[in-house]
Amino acid sequence: MKNSEIRELTTKELIEKIDEDKIFMSRQKMNHAVSPLENPMKMRVLRKDLAKLKTELRSRQLNENVKK
Repeated sequence: MKNSEIRELTTKELIEKIDEDKIFMSRQKMNHAVSPLENPMKMRVLRKDLAKLKTELRSRQLNENVKK
């Protein structure tokens, strides 16, 4: 997911996407532990996307606090 796509999401959508990605990532970890994934690099991409989403959410929270 690109940064421009992330910025277009609303805060509520960001939170939902983070929750979905966390669940998906935990499932992928379990699947990888049982039998190796076809493409283990997807785990790295998932982790980085999750970090991008969390960074954007935190940035928005800090901007709201500054405006108050």
